[in-house]
Amino acid sequence: MNNKELKEYLDFKASQYENIDFITNDPIKIPHQYQRKEDIEICAFFIATIAWGNRLSIIKSGEKLMRIWGDSPYQFIMEYESNNIHFVHRTFNSDDFDFFCRSLQEIYNNGGLEKSFQLYPKQEATIYNRIMNFRTQFLSVEHSVRSEKHLSNPSKNSACKRMIMFLRWMVRDSKNGVDFGIWKSIGSSELYIPLDVHTGNIARKLRLIKRKQNDWKTNEELISKLRKFDPLDPGKYDFALFGIGVNKEI
Repeated sequence: MNNKELKEYLDFKASQYENIDFITNDPIKIPHQYQRKEDIEICAFFIATIAWGNRLSIIKSGEKLMRIWGDSPYQFIMEYESNNIHFVHRTFNSDDFDFFCRSLQEIYNNGGLEKSFQLYPKQEATIYNRIMNFRTQFLSVEHSVRSEKHLSNPSKNSACKRMIMFLRWMVRDSKNGVDFGIWKSIGSSELYIPLDVHTGNIARKLRLIKRKQNDWKTNEELISKLRKFDPLDPGKYDFALFGIGVNKEI
């Protein structure tokens, strides 16, 4: 396919897969159980953090989190005192849960989760800078070094798939019933694609990327191409690449 044909194909696939049916079997269904902004973003942050492995197992772990939180994740966080709540999803354990709750409590006492991704004066408006600023604030609370692995670091060339996915959920328009669009301080034009083995393989088959690694440099290669197709909303192509892959269309 030439570039025009590829854009038309990806636009069609993005439109095909970004609809309300998408959330039925996807972990994003968990934060869709809430209405309040703070509840949605806290739930979404946890779900994105544990979003590796089988989607069904992620959803089951998300349902367990909902039982722990009760009616409001935000109220739970703001009233949280370190205790021995048991929660495990793969390598994310109860110590990590405790740290995340304490750090989120501190973040909400200082302006909220959206604000923690804000830019410093004169910083370029990039997702890289936003993630790095967030990590600095989140990790300022006392924690075990092992917990840092749950916050991917783009400065170490991590693809940061789960963090980028979380930001897509928060930022992109909610008109199609999938993403939430509740953060207005970040533009959709800034978003990257959550890159993993499957998305990367499809992108290579479509000759969108040449690099063989799935890392931050490949993120930049991929988004550079996709922004030529839609500079205002390149994140929509996540639905296209995911849908093509999961349905084995190529």
